[in-house]
Amino acid sequence: MPLVLVKRSDTPNWYLRGSVRGLHVYESTKTSDEAAAETIRILREKQLLDESIFGKKINVTFEQAAKAYIDSGGSKRFLPRLLAALGSRPLRKIKQNDLDSLARKLHPDAAPETLNRQCYTPFIAIWNHAVTNEWADLRKWQRPRRARGTATRKDLSRSGSQPVDYDRASLFVSHMSPAPAMAMTALFYTGLRPIELFTLEQSDVSVDKRWIVVRSSKTGEPRGVPMHEFLVPLFTSLLKRRDALPHVFRSFRGQPYKLAAGSGGQLSSSMEGTRRRLAKQGILILDISPYTARHTVSTQLVINGVHPHIKDQIMGHAVDSMSRRYTNVPQAPLIEAINTLPVPQTWRSIRWWGDPLACSRNHVKWGARSYEHE
Repeated sequence: MPLVLVKRSDTPNWYLRGSVRGLHVYESTKTSDEAAAETIRILREKQLLDESIFGKKINVTFEQAAKAYIDSGGSKRFLPRLLAALGSRPLRKIKQNDLDSLARKLHPDAAPETLNRQCYTPFIAIWNHAVTNEWADLRKWQRPRRARGTATRKDLSRSGSQPVDYDRASLFVSHMSPAPAMAMTALFYTGLRPIELFTLEQSDVSVDKRWIVVRSSKTGEPRGVPMHEFLVPLFTSLLKRRDALPHVFRSFRGQPYKLAAGSGGQLSSSMEGTRRRLAKQGILILDISPYTARHTVSTQLVINGVHPHIKDQIMGHAVDSMSRRYTNVPQAPLIEAINTLPVPQTWRSIRWWGDPLACSRNHVKWGARSYEHE
């Protein structure tokens, strides 16, 4: 039966009820104005007719795709301005030139790296999620690149922008409280993004297979990540938790880390406390933050002679049909490659390795040089 307007006793708004070519509807028009409701009825009936003939992708908007992406655990960061510009536009009508024009409009003087981070990456993540829902066609979106021969100087003062050697990292981590130190250790021996680690759940980790599954990555695609042998005792201990929370890594209070846009979440205060403790010993380390680990893993894999494709698979840069298909299947070449990362004795000697789970509730006071239970 075609759609008709009906009234309910509990609301002044008109409702749509009926079906179009097998697609059933019973929903509010969100208006009590009958003329406006009739216009909505006509438009909704046409939308259902199009969907019945061409499929769901004919009408899905960027806003609908973005909401589904966020509901699945995707990041909201950088999305408000994209939604304001593209929200009501059907996905099928968004072309490469639309994305390029929008990026230039939103960030007219930005470098290619900024355009990628704040515009292209979140857009592509939403698009890829829509592809998995069969709302959009798989498409290779072109990202902006820095012109060849363009010399730029990175801001070396910004913590996390450069790799560090593992001896330096081990010294820093050894002076952290156990819980954040464990998170940093996992970052330095997986190459995970901080947000991926903070949202990692117990069901996504297989210690026996040395494999981790990231369900929602920056690109919107799930991916598999190898586990370094060094991390086996850590994950084995943390996975013994039997409470209602699924998160593997938590603060010393036992709560999931809060995610903060543009920072390391709750790790930020721990990083600052560690810098102060080291400074009192005459050791100045200002170039380590949660994201430093990812740069360090990537750089060290190159130094170790790991094939670029294997390195990109570990870092999540190479996501093709094959890697998507085998996300849950441990891949020996990736596990072998991650195990080439060095483990300094300083890192092995941190005392919480004896029982990571029990020590995770210990805390180092700012200014202190040893663990104090809190």
